[in-house]
Amino acid sequence: MKLQAPDEKDRKMAETDMEFPQLYLVTPPEFELSRFPDQLARVLDAHDTACLRLSLATSDEDRIMRAADACREVAHARDVPLVITDHALMVERLGLDGVHLGDGARRVRKTRDDLGADAIVGAFCNASRHDGMTAGEMGADYVSFGPAGTSTLGDGTRAEADLFDWWSKMIEVPVVAEGALDEDIIRTLTPFTDFFAIGEEIWNSDDPTARLSHLLAAMTG
Repeated sequence: MKLQAPDEKDRKMAETDMEFPQLYLVTPPEFELSRFPDQLARVLDAHDTACLRLSLATSDEDRIMRAADACREVAHARDVPLVITDHALMVERLGLDGVHLGDGARRVRKTRDDLGADAIVGAFCNASRHDGMTAGEMGADYVSFGPAGTSTLGDGTRAEADLFDWWSKMIEVPVVAEGALDEDIIRTLTPFTDFFAIGEEIWNSDDPTARLSHLLAAMTG
């Protein structure tokens, strides 16, 4: 399974015929295996999802493996590819579909060589055009920029709308917007991004499925 953006000619819309960005779902950094798979299944059943990313805060190998097994079962039953953040060595071992690299272009080429052409390899490039272009040239299937919203994480640098606007006009590699997304940001970036990576924006709510519906509705107005 590959993560694919809409055809470029389709995505560059006429005003009345727009191909909307796809959902790229991200797990919470911590979750209970007794509860989360059912919650995840409800979200995936309610919303078409292009990809799921397992993104855990822990470095405990056993916890990551058990979480990956649980998420893979739910995702693959619905034909949703599952990638993991950073742990490229676990991809083949756990039967995953690829890896999301959090350090920009640095490891893209080696990871592509190691995992082969069929694996999904994505790169988070913060707000760096140069890093994003380098990642694409080295074989990344997509480049992710963020945070798109205001966040206290990192050095406070945001991926602004003009970055996505420029990328959508100049670069063919699919682009993902992520980080501190809200309705206004989603509405603004809808014409310029291929995917919205949504995670903690919904998992901290009482009803993640409803919260996700509310966020995605911002794409249409």
